[in-house]
Amino acid sequence: MSDEPIPATWSSAIDDWGRRLSSARGRSPHTIRAYAGDLRQLAAFAASRGAGRPAEVDLELLRDWLGAQVDAGTAMTSLARRAAAARGFFADLRRTGGIDVDPAVRLRSPRADQRLPKVPGRPQLEGVFDELEHAAEDGDPVAVRDLAVVELLYASGIRVSELTGLDLDDLDLDRCTVRVLGKGAKERVVPFGRPAGEALDRWRTNARPALVTVESGPALFLGVRGRRLSPRAVHALTTRLIGASGGPHGPHALRHAAATHLLDGGADLRVVQELLGHASLGTTQIYTHVSVERLRQSYAQAHPRAAAPEERSSGSADRARRQ
Repeated sequence: MSDEPIPATWSSAIDDWGRRLSSARGRSPHTIRAYAGDLRQLAAFAASRGAGRPAEVDLELLRDWLGAQVDAGTAMTSLARRAAAARGFFADLRRTGGIDVDPAVRLRSPRADQRLPKVPGRPQLEGVFDELEHAAEDGDPVAVRDLAVVELLYASGIRVSELTGLDLDDLDLDRCTVRVLGKGAKERVVPFGRPAGEALDRWRTNARPALVTVESGPALFLGVRGRRLSPRAVHALTTRLIGASGGPHGPHALRHAAATHLLDGGADLRVVQELLGHASLGTTQIYTHVSVERLRQSYAQAHPRAAAPEERSSGSADRARRQ
């Protein structure tokens, strides 16, 4: 985001749009902040080109704005989000009478790169759970909580913001389900397995009471000072645990692992979509590519006729030399 000051007309229009996004469409504060940052960057760029008001922006300026970011090496995913922010902002201005012509109607998003998500392997995760279980053996409340947090993230595939937003009455240990409030304020119920259930029961019954304060409220997971556990604390925990082995880390790596391992085990793609809370099946489909790629690699390593002909010939020559 640019540090350059932006004209007041831009600032008020961006703030008004953010309020409408929050009230009418239920967008998360994080999403609104990201969009606002993108638009302030656009406003600074536009002002440098003499467009001191949104009404003075045209399609060519918007394309130049994105082009300058391409030249600066901005990630394609960030460019796609910024293009979406511009389209939404100007469409809203057109609807509310702030501009007569929407300059972003024909603004196309750059194609986002389709890099496959990195997924922790099962042996890596088994090592993580062994470490967590060992640390929780003496009943330390924080260690018991950490085990419950990581078990639930991997068992359910929920987002870190969804996990830290859970309240006590969202958890149903009898049915091994958790009620989650996802993106767009959409609610869903997600199941989890017995290991996660046992870890959650131990946390709720034995460890959480030791951290409760007057500020705890109904929060399921608490920090060391008794307040609701923050996403930042979960990021630090999972990065320390999973990143120690040198592989992909962070809470989203556990979400990737949950999705990929479910598909590896034969789960239906639409079931995984529902569990993850994806609005589009296309978002979930990237995990099928991960699963197929892992299958392809396993096949190439294991099947005697998986190698290319020249590789098989080389292998035959090697065997002949050894005889």
